[in-house]
Parts: sequence; C-alpha cells; structure tokens
Amino acid sequence: MLKLKKPDTALIVAKTKEAVKKIGRRNLAIILSVLVIGGAVWLNIALFTAGTKQAGGSAGSGNIVVEGNGGDGANDVDSFFASTQVERQRSRDEAIEVLQLVVENPEALDESKAVAMQEISKIASAIENEGKIESLITAKGFEKCIAVISDSGCSVIVKTASALMPNQVAQIQEIVYEQAGILPANTKIIEKIA
Repeated sequence: MLKLKKPDTALIVAKTKEAVKKIGRRNLAIILSVLVIGGAVWLNIALFTAGTKQAGGSAGSGNIVVEGNGGDGANDVDSFFASTQVERQRSRDEAIEVLQLVVENPEALDESKAVAMQEISKIASAIENEGKIESLITAKGFEKCIAVISDSGCSVIVKTASALMPNQVAQIQEIVYEQAGILPANTKIIEKIA
C-alpha cells in the first residue's frame, strides 16, 4: 500500500516567504490585483450570457441563443441593454484603472508593466471593435445591439421582434469577422426578443 508523507509545512512557509521577498510584496499585490480584475471581467462575460437556451437549428449554427422577455414588455428589454452597457463600461474602467496603476508604479517589475500595457491595448482594441460592430449591426436595421469581445470570441446581443432569419445571422457574423477577425464559429448571437 502506498503511504503518503505529511508535507513539511515549515519548509513550505519558508519557501513562500523567500518567494515573496524576491518578488516584493507590492509587486505581488499588483500581480494578484491584475489576476483578480481579469477574473472579474471573465466572470462578467460568463454571467452576461448565463440563463440562455440554445435555439435549435437556427441558420444551421449552434451559436444562436434565444431569450424571451418574460412577458414584461419592451421596457425590460431596453433596460437590459442600458444596464448591460453600463456594467460593461464599469468593468472595463475598473480593469484599466488597476492596469494603469501597475504601469505608473515605479517599483513594479518591467515584465509586469509590459503585461499591463498589453492588457490595456487589448481592452482598447476590443472597445473600438465592439463600437464598430454595434454601429454596423444597428445600421442593418436592428434597434439595439451589444457586442462583447473576449479571448474566446464575440457575443452579440440583438433586440428582435422575432427569430433571426438566416441571412440576418450571416450579416452579423460577417460584420464581426470583418471588424474583429473573429470567425463565425466563435461568434455567439443572442436574440433578445421584445
């Protein structure tokens, strides 16, 4: 029978203290803050699309999600779009603020500053692409639209009166591909039916 040895906690504590001294408490706090903000953005995106159900066979794609309004009318759908835009902006502002603190910190490691600058650039690019996508989709006749770009793809929420037609799905996927370079397979379209 295999016997496991009890870990030497004193050795683990000593190595942890040595690693903290080497990195520095402030730099460690900054790195952990960046990780927490990244997790919060990911969680926001995950919750943003929670509670939806897949539509069967719409436009031959499994990336179409249909949401009803629960019978409360168009005002609930409009407030959903407004609150989602505000929450997306707040989340991004908080992430950029933390990353900016890392960049401006004279005691931060150069690697941490470089990673923070890359993340700021990535967020700025996503914001720009989301704005272009939303503008072009509303120009196609949709009343409201929200696009959220993440590492895994793009989620597009559109306000519709009825289920999207295959040509509308194709238009949305084409806009996302042209503006952000995200393939249709990585584009999730969520119909918010009013």
